[in-house]
Parts: sequence; structure tokens; C-alpha cells
Amino acid sequence: MDSIHIRGGNRLTGDIPISGAKNAALPLMTAALLTDETVKFHNMPQLTDVQTLGKLLNVLGAELEPEIAGHSYTLSITTPDIVSTTAPYEIVSRIRASFWVLGPLLARCGKARVSLPGGCAIGARPVDLYIKGLQKMGAQIDLVDGYVVAAAPDGLKGALIRSPVVSVGATHTLLMAATLAEGETILENAAREPEVTDVANCLVSMGAKIDGIGTSTLRIQGVDRLHGTTHHVVADRIEAGTYAIAAAMTGGDVTLKNADASTFEAALVAMRAAGVEVESRQGEVRVARNGTRLQATDVVTQVFPGFPTDLQAQFMALMTTAEGESEITETIFENRFMHVQELARFGADISLHGDKALVHGVEKLKGAPVMASDLRASAALIIAGLAAEGETVINRVYHLDRGFERIEEKLGACGAEIWREKAS
Repeated sequence: MDSIHIRGGNRLTGDIPISGAKNAALPLMTAALLTDETVKFHNMPQLTDVQTLGKLLNVLGAELEPEIAGHSYTLSITTPDIVSTTAPYEIVSRIRASFWVLGPLLARCGKARVSLPGGCAIGARPVDLYIKGLQKMGAQIDLVDGYVVAAAPDGLKGALIRSPVVSVGATHTLLMAATLAEGETILENAAREPEVTDVANCLVSMGAKIDGIGTSTLRIQGVDRLHGTTHHVVADRIEAGTYAIAAAMTGGDVTLKNADASTFEAALVAMRAAGVEVESRQGEVRVARNGTRLQATDVVTQVFPGFPTDLQAQFMALMTTAEGESEITETIFENRFMHVQELARFGADISLHGDKALVHGVEKLKGAPVMASDLRASAALIIAGLAAEGETVINRVYHLDRGFERIEEKLGACGAEIWREKAS
């Protein structure tokens, strides 16, 4: 497997372009199954997760046409016919978001057979909310040999669905299914993440009737068919937050281009509290630290607009050298502290207490060989390595390629000494 090598100690200075959001691109690709016309996506990120989901869409009957010009990536998806309603284990087990095809397949074909999902090992993340919601819409669902087997021979029907907890995946799946259901569907306690809003806006441009976009109550009036459209994928707020934290960690001065501060404001608030200078402008965010030591700051992960769980590991890395003790509480995923033992290899002082991590700031970190456990943990290890003395080697970096586009190139352009070594 490839490894990332870093010689730490360099300040990050310059501009970093923010790519399209992975967490929007994947459900958008899935939504393209709802029409037999072409849906074109601009600002797509070039990631392995996008490629993996593309392979699944091919199996189902979609035709994908990528257009790459430099770092600009446009993807057109046309699905004239659904040739298979089975999403096989060998693909779905590699990327959790592929489970979301369940909604469009049921809505368009009246049946689906989708393997239970995989993805990062950061918690159980059950799919019962998806299943119960679709059952309320009239679907008959059974679990057979590790597959969700669903049928709605008379079509899906509108329903009132109130989720007991906020679930981004369930909101995506039920929203897509409802666009072609008969009658009105109301999703209460729906996720409000910017990526959900982006998908909803794309569906509207495809002819869907959706009210309440951006709120916790979505009202969808089903239509007979959707048509093609062209859509620009929203900027990746997690990538932006990651590079903002990296700039702060190194005492740098970085401008994030194409970033929308409103989509990760909770993280920026926490960074300001820690002593980081943050300046938001139209279409960009500047992050700087003048060399003074960071101050320990507590955070609690929450659904949007709260502090994102996808930035918890990165912020923990930032706190490892802050003055004082910070408390980081993880409320979304029960296993999302696997990076703690790897940060300790840098010399970080972190203790775990259930859903809380207490980070006792140390004067400095030292480079070490470490191993990534999941996508966001990989980014945390890079952040630590950028500030650590000596060389850091990060193994199992295939996780990074799932969610960060050209990370070595972007950091290297701002002064980081970082390179990838290919597996022999």
C-alpha cells in the first residue's frame, strides 16, 4: 500500500482551492438514476469513492461520461434503462453511500435488491431508518442473505415520516424516493446539512417539487417523471475545514478558495476560540496564526449546523499542542476515536472517557510511523505530521484518496514537505 511521508515544521502559506464536496457528489450521482435523461455535474471531485460508485451505476445501467480539463472534472450520467436492480455486495461493501441507490431503484422500478453497506469502521450506522421510512411509503422489505430486498409493485405512496434521530443517509434516500412517489411525502426531523440542500436543489432543477429546503421539514409532492439538468456541486466544507485546521496547526496563513464559511461556521467559531485568526470573504476564507500558542478549546460534535463529526479528528490533532486541556465529545459515531492511539505516537497526551477525549496540550510533537484507521483520521495524522519535528510516515493512505483530492499537491504548494511513496 502507498504511504505518505512528511517532514514537519514548515508553515503553510498561500492559496488552496477547495474541491466539490464528496458528501454531495455521491448522493447526486445516485439521484441521476431517477431519470432517463442526462444529468451533468460540474465541480465533481476526483476521488476513489466517486469511481467506485460510478462502477455500481454502470452495473445498474447508467452510462457515465467524464470530462477532465486540468483539475476541472465534469461528469455526465445517463440511465436510459435500469438493466439491473441489484446492488452487489462486492461494491456496496466498499462504500456506504452506494446503499442510497435503494431509494431511486424502488421509485423508478418498483423493486430493488441492495447489499447491506460498508465504508469506514467508525460505528454501526444502522439502516433501519431507511427501511422503516420506505415501509411507510408502502414498500415491502425483507432481509435475505445480507441483502435488503424491497418491492413496491404498485409504486411508492406519499407518507408522513418522522425520524427519531437526524440521519443524512436516510434523508437522502427517502427524499429521492419521494420525488416519484404518488402524493405528498413529509420528512420531519430531516437532516439540514449543506450536502442535503445541494441534492434537494438539484432534484428541483430536475423537476421535483420540494418545499422546506434547508429546514428540518421537507415536503415533497411526487411527480410522474424527472428530467435531465446541469448542476454545480457545492464546495467541500470538510476539506475546507481540514485545510483551515492544517494552516492553524503550522502557524501559517492560508486562503481557502471557493470555500463557503457558512457551511462550516461551527468549526471556524471553535478555531477562533482557540486563538486562530479567521476572515471570511465572498467565496473564500483566510485562516492565519501569528505563532502564539493555541488555547485549549472544548467541542461537541453535533448534526448541522453544529460542529461536524467529520472534523473531530482534525480538531483533536490541533488541540494536541494547545495550552491547557480540551474536552472533545463525540455524539454521532461511537467508534470515532480510533485515531487517538496513533496521535499518541507523536507524543500527544490524550485520555478517553466514554464519548469524551481529554487532550492535554504538549509543547511539541515528534514525527512517527502511524497508520490511518479511516478517512478523517488520515487527515488528522497529516495535520499532526505537518507540525511534528522530524519525519512522519502514514500508512494505509487509501482512505485519503476516498475523500481528499490531490492533498499532497495542495499542501505542497503552500510549503509543506510532503510526498507519496508507491507500494512496491
